[in-house]
Amino acid sequence: MMRKLAALLAGLMVAAGGVYALAGPAQADDCGGTYTIVVGGTGDNDSNAPYWSGNISQRVGYPAQPIGVNARQGVNELNRLIRDHRNACPGQHVKAVGFSLGAAVVHTWVTENWETFDNVNAVLIADPKRAAGPGNAGAAAHPLVAPVVGAPLAGADNFFGDVPVLTLCTNDIICDINASSGLPGYLWEGKHGNYNFNVDVYTDDARGQWFNGVYIP
Repeated sequence: MMRKLAALLAGLMVAAGGVYALAGPAQADDCGGTYTIVVGGTGDNDSNAPYWSGNISQRVGYPAQPIGVNARQGVNELNRLIRDHRNACPGQHVKAVGFSLGAAVVHTWVTENWETFDNVNAVLIADPKRAAGPGNAGAAAHPLVAPVVGAPLAGADNFFGDVPVLTLCTNDIICDINASSGLPGYLWEGKHGNYNFNVDVYTDDARGQWFNGVYIP
């Protein structure tokens, strides 16, 4: 199964990268409430796929194909947008929400920036960099996949410092490589999209894991 998954990811990487546009600076507002920024999964180059809903302040544009160099571009663009907004609205809470490849982008950003950024939380939906426990680690950590995708996408960890992070994984091989649904669940049964993409349901202090429908603090 993993050889098929590795081949699938390799095929996605060499597919047409698509057209994406970098977002401009965040528009000025009253700096009230929560600044919610989203990062879409593979193929969602402007983070504007129809699965997203709720009060979204900013969408990250990046070449959303599962390869490390593209994930790095996503991390850099996310960092630019968040820090530009923090300069404009220093007291506003930031909530970063990522799905699949976008979750890996948000994951990496938190790991790299938690020591220098506060008043922020993250929601990682179907994160391929999810560390094991419960279940197995995400697909990006598998030895047949990691060399194909490359850093910073490759590997799994939970190095989030003191940033509140909520992880969601439900019978999905992208975030749990041993998920019972297997490759058929990913390709044909819709398991990878079986999540709530309304960003408003996730609070500004959400943390822990929802794993196969069970909450683990």
